[in-house]
Amino acid sequence: MAATEKIVRCPGCGGDSVFAPTNLYRPFCSERCKNLDLGAWASEAFRVPTEAPPEDLPFGDPKLQ
Repeated sequence: MAATEKIVRCPGCGGDSVFAPTNLYRPFCSERCKNLDLGAWASEAFRVPTEAPPEDLPFGDPKLQ
């Protein structure tokens, strides 16, 4: 292992992952963990909280609120 390589925890499985340019999937340990994370974002399993009203409620027109 080179001096620039660092071992970090994989955000997907929690295992060891090399955080260096030699790891194409960094910070993930494998292509599988990277794809599982991407799939979770694509299916909206991960969401960023917002203060915007739900899409089915009126928005913008004060007469409707």
